[in-house]
Amino acid sequence: MKKLDLYFIKKFLSTFFFSLMLLICIVIIFDVSEKIDDFLEKEAPIKAIIFDYYFNFIPYFANLFSALFTFISVIFFTSKLAGNSEIIAILSSGVSFRRLMVPYFVASLILTIFSFILINWVIPPANKKRLAFEDVYINGRFRNDEKNIHRQILPDNFVYMESYNNVNDIGYKFSMEKFENGELKFKLISDYVQWDTTLNKWKITNYMIRNITDGADSILTGRRLDTTLNMLPSDFRHRVNIVEGMNYKELNEFIAQEKMIGSENVTLWQIEKNERFAYPFSTIILTLIGVCISSRKTRGGIGLNIGIGIFLAFSYILFMQVTTVLATNANMNPLLAVWIPNIVYLTIGLLLYRKAAR
Repeated sequence: MKKLDLYFIKKFLSTFFFSLMLLICIVIIFDVSEKIDDFLEKEAPIKAIIFDYYFNFIPYFANLFSALFTFISVIFFTSKLAGNSEIIAILSSGVSFRRLMVPYFVASLILTIFSFILINWVIPPANKKRLAFEDVYINGRFRNDEKNIHRQILPDNFVYMESYNNVNDIGYKFSMEKFENGELKFKLISDYVQWDTTLNKWKITNYMIRNITDGADSILTGRRLDTTLNMLPSDFRHRVNIVEGMNYKELNEFIAQEKMIGSENVTLWQIEKNERFAYPFSTIILTLIGVCISSRKTRGGIGLNIGIGIFLAFSYILFMQVTTVLATNANMNPLLAVWIPNIVYLTIGLLLYRKAAR
């Protein structure tokens, strides 16, 4: 590569990492001031605060805002170059705008690959430690507040609970149904079901069993029945953000399992899965838009370009939130919901590029 390419890449990456480091320091200071009461009240060890929480908080936060700060960094240093007439000098020497984009593309590709590796393999194990720390010293013990819980524990086998108390591992108003070829063959209803830690089985209390064989019904009642079911208390003890601590393979397996049991949060986890591909790619798109906006010398200078850039960046984030809500509440395809903002802003970037190249 030529010296000019290396100069642009160095400017790009140094501005990005410097601005991101400054923001992380500021965020940590505010986060400490917000959570200091929780740390003191729960007597969190200093070592755990530093290494289990903040040490693992940094990569998560850095990746979360990497695309935004890529955008701002590109606009900042490109506007400065344009303000000093360096861009004009480069283009006047015979370098095309398309060739000028090469070092930007290389730098953004480096950040994209870096973000992809972080989000799929580095951040998940770090998040496990961070989330475990939050459960102990910030959020407190998790309480399951689901109502009218429906689960498929095996093919054609379904259970229902009115509610589940994960502190005592009790499911209230429990029922279980088994079907064969779409016909009900077995039904159990009981007052409650509780996990027996000594037997590692479920204890079903005050039950009634209805068996249907060749159209004939038989009824069996009892006070207690110990049995195994294809579900565990741990299935009811996790928060929605548990997927943040899973790598890509674990996430796929978890989604497949949750689909089988009919979890209502599957869409949220599919969004998380697709974001792990779409979000890193946004770095290239925002870089393209940033260069096209800031490569011309304007009367407003850096301030105007940064203002336009921040507006576009936050409109992109807002757009992502809107499509996520549509996927969650309006049955939009999660893959489409995640990629629509990238498609729209890539189109905007290509239009801006066409105009800037002239």
